[in-house]
Amino acid sequence: MMERIFDLMLFDLDGTLVETAPEIMDAVNDTLDRFKLSQVTQQQVNDWIGHGTQALLVQALADRSGMTVEATRRSELLRQMVPVYDGFYRQRCGTRSHLYPHVRETLLSLRAQGVKLAVVTNKESRYTRVVLDVHQLRDLFDEVVSGDSFASKKPDPVGVAHCLEKFGVARERTLFVGDSSIDAATARHAGVAVWLLPYGYNMGQPIEACAPDRVIADFSSLPGSGFAA
Repeated sequence: MMERIFDLMLFDLDGTLVETAPEIMDAVNDTLDRFKLSQVTQQQVNDWIGHGTQALLVQALADRSGMTVEATRRSELLRQMVPVYDGFYRQRCGTRSHLYPHVRETLLSLRAQGVKLAVVTNKESRYTRVVLDVHQLRDLFDEVVSGDSFASKKPDPVGVAHCLEKFGVARERTLFVGDSSIDAATARHAGVAVWLLPYGYNMGQPIEACAPDRVIADFSSLPGSGFAA
């Protein structure tokens, strides 16, 4: 049997495990419609994903209202929009999202080999739970760290540090798998290896610009996937 390279693998959620952008756009546009604002495009939403729901709504509202980003963050309108979006996203979640290639079989293979698996996402826990449940992923992970699990979120490495401590795994035996510069910075701050996927949401920038340890086409390239040589 090939020697195991990593004892702990950490995964971003949106754009890494699950393609969620279409239904996120639907919920954003549902919300904008409710407040009589014009809709945004899929590409805009793709470029805004990564820093959590609040940041996404700030960008969408600033773009549609003409307010500055700073004014939008302080606005009463934003405060009103957050719970409305919450309701729409719960309705939309799972309607137009799907797992990326080889995700489920790779996670099952890694678990069978004894690799500890965790999600580290900036998505709020109320949404993270829904996405994982809809796609029947929650039982495949030993730990889930969401954007509101700690006082700060990625690229702060607190979530990674939490997992390292919980599982007692050394940094050199840990891999972070993501799709953005946020994930790359998180891994670098935590001192762990980072492999990035090119199909997710990286604010419109080429993934190679993040200088990861490796760019992989999909989950079949992960060690222990059952596909990787």
